[in-house]
Amino acid sequence: MAEAKLVISSKNYSSWGLRGWLLCKFAGLDFEEEVIPPNDPVMRAEILLLSPSFLVPRLIHHDLTIWDTLAIGEYLNEIRPEAGLLPKERAERALCRAISGEMHQGFSSLRSALPMNISSHHPNYKIYSGARADIERICTIWRDTLALSGGPFLFGKRPTMADAMYAPVATRFVTYDVKLDPHSATYRDTVLALPAMREWIAAAKAEPQEIEEFEVEF
Repeated sequence: MAEAKLVISSKNYSSWGLRGWLLCKFAGLDFEEEVIPPNDPVMRAEILLLSPSFLVPRLIHHDLTIWDTLAIGEYLNEIRPEAGLLPKERAERALCRAISGEMHQGFSSLRSALPMNISSHHPNYKIYSGARADIERICTIWRDTLALSGGPFLFGKRPTMADAMYAPVATRFVTYDVKLDPHSATYRDTVLALPAMREWIAAAKAEPQEIEEFEVEF
């Protein structure tokens, strides 16, 4: 029996599910998945950004249940400090928390204009100004952080909580054919090449369920 359970929703559409799942993978946690069915109202509310309090992903570990993605990351860092979900140095740790928190609570224009949909591809997709500003801010975060750490991940040689938080954005940039500067494009490709990301993307593309709101003609 696995040590823990992670409750998630659609792998094709759920950015928060991907974040929680990657955190567990990066931490080396032995966990099993419980997938909420596509007709569950909780799942649809989470994916369509209609819920004020997301209860998925939800990590169940022994007698604890943790449902906020940042809280999951902090908890896993406590029980698996050797995984390095947060950097060792105080200044880097603070920056990691800051940019993770910025993703956690911000970029609403990008979320609404470029919803996560791994199995789709929209070449030459027209991006309106609000989402463009979010994209530019994200790329600035990537470039500045990589310049400080030397890469290939945001805080050096191994992925951290920040990389898990920004991983769904990398899939959005592919789905909507977002043109990036060379440094940001290299980081995007580095994240997408992670074995855990390849595993998630393969499962997302094999997923039979569809959410009509995300399958309109663009």
